[in-house]
Amino acid sequence: MAERSFAKEVQKLRMGAGEEFSGEGILAITKALLENGVGYVGGYQGAPISHLMDVLSDAQEILGELGVHFEASASEATATAMLSASVHYPVRGAVTYKSVVGTNVASDALANLASGGVTGGALIICGEDYGEGSSIMQERSHAFAMKSQVWLLDPRPNVPSIVKCVGDGFALSEVSNTPVMMQVRIRCCHVHGSFIASDNRKPEFSVRDAMENPRRDTARIVLPPASFLHEKEKLESRKPAAIKFLKDNKINEFLGGATGKIGIVMQGGMYNGVIRALQRMGLANAWGDTDVPLYVMNCVYPVVEDEFLEFCEGKDAVLIVEEGHPDYLEQNFAHILYKAGRTLHLGGKDVLPMGGEYTGKVMLDGISAFVRDHAPEMLAAPLRAPNREEDAGSVPDLTGKIPGRPPGFCVGCPERPIFAATKLVEEEMGKHHISSDIGCHLFSSMPPFELGATTMGYGLGPASASAFHADGARRTISFVGDGGFWHNGLTSSIGNAVFNKSDGVIIVVDNFYSAATGGQDILSSRATNKTKQTQNSITSAVKGMGVKWVRQIDHTYDVGKMRATLKEALTTDMEGPKVIVASSECMLNKQRRVKPQMNKAIKDGERVIKPRFGVDEDVCTGDHACMRLSGCPSLSVKTLDDPLRDDPVASIDQNCVGCGNCGEVADAAVLCPSFYRADVVHNPNERDRRRDRFRKRVIGWLQTRRESGRLVFQEA
Repeated sequence: MAERSFAKEVQKLRMGAGEEFSGEGILAITKALLENGVGYVGGYQGAPISHLMDVLSDAQEILGELGVHFEASASEATATAMLSASVHYPVRGAVTYKSVVGTNVASDALANLASGGVTGGALIICGEDYGEGSSIMQERSHAFAMKSQVWLLDPRPNVPSIVKCVGDGFALSEVSNTPVMMQVRIRCCHVHGSFIASDNRKPEFSVRDAMENPRRDTARIVLPPASFLHEKEKLESRKPAAIKFLKDNKINEFLGGATGKIGIVMQGGMYNGVIRALQRMGLANAWGDTDVPLYVMNCVYPVVEDEFLEFCEGKDAVLIVEEGHPDYLEQNFAHILYKAGRTLHLGGKDVLPMGGEYTGKVMLDGISAFVRDHAPEMLAAPLRAPNREEDAGSVPDLTGKIPGRPPGFCVGCPERPIFAATKLVEEEMGKHHISSDIGCHLFSSMPPFELGATTMGYGLGPASASAFHADGARRTISFVGDGGFWHNGLTSSIGNAVFNKSDGVIIVVDNFYSAATGGQDILSSRATNKTKQTQNSITSAVKGMGVKWVRQIDHTYDVGKMRATLKEALTTDMEGPKVIVASSECMLNKQRRVKPQMNKAIKDGERVIKPRFGVDEDVCTGDHACMRLSGCPSLSVKTLDDPLRDDPVASIDQNCVGCGNCGEVADAAVLCPSFYRADVVHNPNERDRRRDRFRKRVIGWLQTRRESGRLVFQEA
């Protein structure tokens, strides 16, 4: 169950020639794939590209009508290996994954695919995830393109350019027999716009055709001596063909003024930011018209040397706007100028940051500095009168004024009690080395839990603890999520631990979905999926891999049981890895599923019980230990009006989903009895009403008795 359904939006994919298609970037990419006769599509989800997989999943009926095969791949390596269908057959294929973790995982398959080359068009749609809002390490896909000699497109972030880029990517791949990467940043994925649609095309050569007419070419298999010839082919045939295609089809754009003493070269994805900076400087109007010459690289690798030198003709200075580190383009262009004997000033990382995201302020400051240094007269006669209030003063520095927002678990998350239990065990047995993994459970490294020392890759949490193996030493604890378990963990972590007789404890955090990427179904999902086989047991897979000590917990909110099981795993005499499969449904996905059902039942007059939790203000001491072992966003503090109570007490707000974790933690840690549960009954029956009347009478009698006791005390 993905976090968002595109069931309605995908109907736009049926639009034909001449109709105006409007929508989000990821929807436009899907439409472009269908218009260009794609034969098969695969991929693995991850921000900012997760929604593209969701769109494809919701569009399977339409894909099927066109004879297009779609599957959600087990990993990015699986997705890239899928493109081998285009090696011998003229069938167009596309896969999608998040970079740079996606390109890391896919690199082995990508290198082999690039070595043998392709016959059909092979397009890799890569969600470039770079900058302060990224959830991954700050690296770039550009390095993988250069390493494996695949071509890298970077379209301007508007819907028509994105759609055109898909077609250009397929054509470029076919004419150069090379896979093509198309990187789309978050603004590109989620930008809204429109374009004039074309008819969808069935694949000219389908996967069915390939299956019925098998082919093979030994020269395309990556094996010596062919692999040595592949390298020669890349340099002597494929790359020249690619450069010719880029020039003939004007993939890179010359915009702005035709002449001028300065110019700006940019990655295609940086275009909007550059134009906005020029607007704020008074050098561009609201439609993006500018006298500043611009060279927009919708293909950033390979570089077309002739085009760059042509752009530099007659200029004193050129600025390279290249987001990220290292500065691959700037180094390449400097080398080109040196070989050509040109002496113009090449700016870039001297006025723009070496690393980090190129935000609006960064662009404005960097481009302004470049223009002031090399063409100050342009600022004296702008295309429009600048807004002095907006442009004269820079964006205020809010560093230190706005509190940080570290990632944390959702309200009611079933993973929170797992880490509460871990903290309780450590209080009793001492600290352990803990290895974390990619996924929601990595949030345990943040307060209030502060668990976990490393994270080495998706599914590699237990593997990253493999060096800690010494007889008699305190056992290590490692975590892996269910998504990471199926992605890479079963073999590289569990299998590795079994083979090497690891003595550590492995906790598989099973929340029924690939939750961190948007709630997509996986092998062990409990839901029934009409196009996928789900409900495959993690416990059975672990036992099949050879683990002898396995415990399954089906209700992680039972903190006492979680603590006892973990303690048993850390103290048992059994040799080999100890695996705990801790299972409870992701609360976010559960609420998406259950809330509409409950609201409908209430509307239909059915009896529905909703649990609510609260804190007895008279009992709570204000110790707040419950928060230090929970961290739930719905668990907060409240200051009382009582002058005799200085400390604020615990309080549960309206966001509570009734998971009961706070009360379980308080009970397991022997904290206090201030937590209570109240069941709210909607559409009560007669029995509920009688029970309610009886309770009110008893409570009223007790309240009257207490008040009369107070009066007696006062009179005495």
